[in-house]
Amino acid sequence: MAQNHLDFMKAFGLARVLLLAIAGLALLPLRGVSAPLEIWISSFQDKVYYEDMVRLYQAKGHKDFEANIRAYGFREMPDKLAVAIKTGVNPPDIVQLDEVLFGMYLAGEVPFVDLTDRVKKAGLDKDIVANRLSLFAWQGKNYGLPQSLSAMVMYYRTDIMQKHYISPDDIATWDDFMRVGEELGKKGQAMLALDPSYFEILLRQRGSDWFGKDGKDGKVLPDQELAEDTLRFIQQMQEKHIGILPDRASIFDPVFFSGDISNGEVFCVIGADWYGLDMIQQFSSDLAGKWGVMPLPAWKGKDGKLGPRTSTFAGQGLMIYKGSKKTDEAWNFMEFVMKDKEANVQRFTKGNSFPAYMPAWKDERLLEPVSFFDNEPFGQLLVDLAPSVPPVAVNPKRPMAVFMFQEGIFSSFMYGQIDAKEAVKQLREGLSRAGGPPGAGKDGPPPDKKK
Repeated sequence: MAQNHLDFMKAFGLARVLLLAIAGLALLPLRGVSAPLEIWISSFQDKVYYEDMVRLYQAKGHKDFEANIRAYGFREMPDKLAVAIKTGVNPPDIVQLDEVLFGMYLAGEVPFVDLTDRVKKAGLDKDIVANRLSLFAWQGKNYGLPQSLSAMVMYYRTDIMQKHYISPDDIATWDDFMRVGEELGKKGQAMLALDPSYFEILLRQRGSDWFGKDGKDGKVLPDQELAEDTLRFIQQMQEKHIGILPDRASIFDPVFFSGDISNGEVFCVIGADWYGLDMIQQFSSDLAGKWGVMPLPAWKGKDGKLGPRTSTFAGQGLMIYKGSKKTDEAWNFMEFVMKDKEANVQRFTKGNSFPAYMPAWKDERLLEPVSFFDNEPFGQLLVDLAPSVPPVAVNPKRPMAVFMFQEGIFSSFMYGQIDAKEAVKQLREGLSRAGGPPGAGKDGPPPDKKK
């Protein structure tokens, strides 16, 4: 019995020593075993890219770095983020948001880390296209880094253009586009699918926006005459059969590619760099080599001068959630993704977007012909258009303006239920009544709001 008791005491003593040792180790900083960084991404294509970036970051001297990349989808992301912010349960360290959705978080306390000083210290305030960096800024503070240039271009089916003996030179201006389109419309061939996003794309190309120039005065559609004229221009394309409403009313729906595009009902689409690199290549892969790309037709001013041949709409950016305990670690990874040469090249070559980080444009791989787009030097075209990419008026009500227009006013206008003047009036009145996007600020967007 005594021996058994002694054996028990020895075992207990050994266990106690082991427990104390383990407890002591728990108090020491451990290398390589910290919880992974949580990164939330809003598309599967970008999830693959950022998983590659984690491996690249590890290979370039950060072998202990770990990250969980979670993709929730563009429409799902605001809901997930709103819940995480409100409950504090498993929030992300880094979150990817579209510039349109960014405005939802500006009406109250901004839930993202102020990156202004870090951006300047890294030289990104000079190396990122200024009109893109400002997309994720508010009241003099930078809250995010843009991952794309988002320059608007015209994508077109080269086979259908050739069939009708049309070249890009024939549609250098919107007047040209209407002239050529009207002739084709008489033959039953439409040129363009008329998406709701085209209103602000064309309006911005013409030098205006949803809000006053800096976005802070809150004035909705400050140039009423230009806004109404732009709407009538889109309506005129429909009336002359130059443009048609796409399947399911959106060029961002996969059905658009399997229907309107595949059947040749339209052969031109206005889209940003990411639209062609991601969506067209993904949903229209059977037409590889039959797609071309050109600048947007230019608007001719009253003085006869031609305006810029590009515009902008949407584009993803990376932000750090203010509640993150790993701000430095998150920033270091973000800075790497923005500045590393290989990271920038892969963003383009792997079908994501064209980088807004200007030093990367010196890499020849970004300027080479792209076989999918009929061997066009797509990257070079984007570099040439970059100085003309217009600014976007950031405003807390911008998401509401986009949703209100896309989900009701645009269809009412296109189906003749209201005219251009009434459409602008409804937009102004609706946004003036709203104090800000519901649920904006620290609680994020409303759980039921979907694009």
